[in-house]
Amino acid sequence: MVFTRNNSNPGESRPSTTGNYSGVIAALLCGLSFVIYFPSLHGSQLWDDAFHLTAPGLRSLSGLGHIWFQLGATQQYYPVLHSFFWLENLLWGQSVIYYHVTNVILHAFNAYLFFLLLRHLDIKGSCLAAFLFLLHPIGVETVAWISEQKNTLSLLFYLSSALIYFRWIKSGSNKTYALALLFFILALLSKSITATLPCALVVIVMWKEGILSFKKYVLPLTPWIILALISGLFTAWVERHVIGAEGLNYTLSPFARVILSGKIILFYCYKLCWPKDLSFIYSHWTIDADAMGQYAAFFVCLFTLIALIYFRRKYSSSLCAALLFIGTLFPVLGFFNIYPFAYSYVADHFTYHASLAFFAGVSALWASWDSRSSESHSLIKRGLPAILAVSVLSVLATKTYTQAKQYTDIETLYRCTIKTTPDCFLAHNNLGVMLSERGASSEALEHFKAAMLANPMYAQSYKNYADELAKSGGHDSEAVALYNHAILLNPSYPDAHESLANQLSQMPGKQRDAEQEFKTALHLRTTDAKAHNDYAIFLGSLPKRHEEAVVQYLESLKLEPQNAVTHQNLAFEYSKDSLTLKEALTEYTIAIKLDPTSATAHNNLANLLAPFSSQAKEAILHYEAALKLNPNYAEAHNNLGNVLVKDPYRLAEAVIHYKAATRINPSYAEAHFNLGVAYANLGQLQDARTEFQLALKVKPDFQEAKDDLDQLAGSRP
Repeated sequence: MVFTRNNSNPGESRPSTTGNYSGVIAALLCGLSFVIYFPSLHGSQLWDDAFHLTAPGLRSLSGLGHIWFQLGATQQYYPVLHSFFWLENLLWGQSVIYYHVTNVILHAFNAYLFFLLLRHLDIKGSCLAAFLFLLHPIGVETVAWISEQKNTLSLLFYLSSALIYFRWIKSGSNKTYALALLFFILALLSKSITATLPCALVVIVMWKEGILSFKKYVLPLTPWIILALISGLFTAWVERHVIGAEGLNYTLSPFARVILSGKIILFYCYKLCWPKDLSFIYSHWTIDADAMGQYAAFFVCLFTLIALIYFRRKYSSSLCAALLFIGTLFPVLGFFNIYPFAYSYVADHFTYHASLAFFAGVSALWASWDSRSSESHSLIKRGLPAILAVSVLSVLATKTYTQAKQYTDIETLYRCTIKTTPDCFLAHNNLGVMLSERGASSEALEHFKAAMLANPMYAQSYKNYADELAKSGGHDSEAVALYNHAILLNPSYPDAHESLANQLSQMPGKQRDAEQEFKTALHLRTTDAKAHNDYAIFLGSLPKRHEEAVVQYLESLKLEPQNAVTHQNLAFEYSKDSLTLKEALTEYTIAIKLDPTSATAHNNLANLLAPFSSQAKEAILHYEAALKLNPNYAEAHNNLGNVLVKDPYRLAEAVIHYKAATRINPSYAEAHFNLGVAYANLGQLQDARTEFQLALKVKPDFQEAKDDLDQLAGSRP
């Protein structure tokens, strides 16, 4: 392809009237960035952020090594990005505000680098392009979402590499070339979409030179192109085989992918021109390769590109911008499977790098109009371009500020997403999960149902709906049917098998089916600590399966050694065997150390200590700790009373705790009985008789209560 020759060398910059104001522009970009993103600075973690912020096991020098050399240590293999997160964690821990501030600074710096690059290439309208990039609301998803620091960081290296490369063209210095290549490698290891940079550089050089010298420009980029190909292929493999971008949701024919490419390009062009109804998650398009109308977007893009090529001598700048825009978007146009395609084919953050070409093209057109208008004798015509530019930037800034408010917390973000995109099944499902965890069961069920209606093929919503029914009880058959339907939609869905197993384990005569589902879940995901724990609980409920239960708890703890609940469960299992009481004490101690706020662990540890008179004081301390954590813990009140009642001097205290247990749980037969015994020892026989009668009312076959009541009757004068 031959472009019309440009008068300037690609590595050469012309004197610019804005040269003396670059510092002012940098300050304005940074200041405006903080103003428009102020609503999101104090925002909490959003979806996926917990998986990007450095995990506890990686917050060390050895953890840094795992980030670089262990595939799967982080959600995606972007070691430079996760090293940056590692450093941030070292500096300010998990304080979310500083991650947001860092992202805002990176975004402002990227806008400034964009300005410098355009000015270096002598592209008109560089200042306007930088402000369009900074202020456009399509960037909010990247800047306000911590997970997308991969975008802001990788673009920093991407633009730095491009700027240094064009300086190398002018200087020919080996050190400059090496530095440009280094920044490109850093960009690739931050986010692989930057693999498009070598092709972008070739397109720009062709546009500036008019014709491409292979030896001068392409040959030096050969190492870049090889690295880009390796990075792209490796990322595609990771998306498929590590992250899971394969299966039914990703089965697209070549024709369907062609349709997608056209729709995606036009969608982003529309959102960049008219940023209305921006959404965190967009609708999941239905692609029908047999419907000719669906190819319309592709042919619009194709014919536009052909026209630009045909009239390239007149529209070389527009052709360059179009090629850069489409080329940078190429990795997300549908030709490769990426994980987000399971719920949407488009996302605002996919445009972060590609939007540079769009804004550069628009700004160049504006600059051309401004240049022509400046020759007019009419004051209105001369000022119109500036007025329009300021007006557009003001509207964009206001829209961005409003959009940033949606990112203050995940619930607000999901609710805004549903308002904009009512058929967003993922937002309905994820909001339902949040509401379920908060105890808002009825609203959670509504959102799970909405998710099922929006996407009848989405297995997770059926599983989550069934989970919510199972929690409320009385819906066993309906829950089982929903779990089975989820498994029918996705037979390799381990969570559905696990939930079905837990449900079946609570149903009479379903133990064999439950065990089979537990085994299937563990076969599908052997590294699921929760599945091992749940299976162990199930085995512990069966006769003669104690040793197998212990094995499963130990497997769970290998995967999550800091899980206090699993340590507590293992301790309970050990406590069933008199030969492993010492191990039970150890596990309860570990559980309390990991989670000192567990009233149950304190109570259960005290239960093990209480039978030994030498450990009575320690048992009392743990019962008291349990009651301090949970004053309405009826069992702990009763158990503490059982220890205190052995001391004649603390009999009155025992009565207080027994009474508390019966007040909290009037159906607690054992507490009524123990209170009756305490009253009898105090000589309060009528009160004792009343408590024995209450115990028998709750538990008619309570033999000890019958015997003591009979004894009291026989002792009447």
